[in-house]
Amino acid sequence: MSHMIQDPTFWVATAFVGFIIVLIYLKVPGSVGAQLDKRADKIKADLDEAEALYKEAQDLLALYQKKQRDAAKEAEAIAGNAKIEAARMLEEGRVHLAETLLRREQLAKDRIIQAEAQAIDEVRIKTVDIAMDATHEILAKGLVAAKSDSMIDAAIKELPSKLH
Repeated sequence: MSHMIQDPTFWVATAFVGFIIVLIYLKVPGSVGAQLDKRADKIKADLDEAEALYKEAQDLLALYQKKQRDAAKEAEAIAGNAKIEAARMLEEGRVHLAETLLRREQLAKDRIIQAEAQAIDEVRIKTVDIAMDATHEILAKGLVAAKSDSMIDAAIKELPSKLH
């Protein structure tokens, strides 16, 4: 046995067996197992949380993509409605312009007719004044009454044809 005591292999084996006994006595394998189980449970919980976060992120992404599509559709609808409204307003503007032009044209025609009537009245008044002056002059020169009556009658008969 003394030979065995001097053998380094013996001491290594003894130390190893002693180390295993200490580990068993201190319940290190159980605590290491418990710690590993805790660590595994924490990793599993972290993985579950990461998976839940990933699913939530996917749901949010899908939601925002849907909102983006909806917003794009709404923008297209607004643009379409704006084009329709602009076309309607343009047509209303054209109609309003045409009506305004017709009213102004009619107003100008009415003014022309009124100016023509006023000019005709002025010509008639001037003609009557000239006829009166001529009659007065003839009478002043002493025409014979019979001749002056015939001249006045002739001037009165010619008056309507000269007025038109």
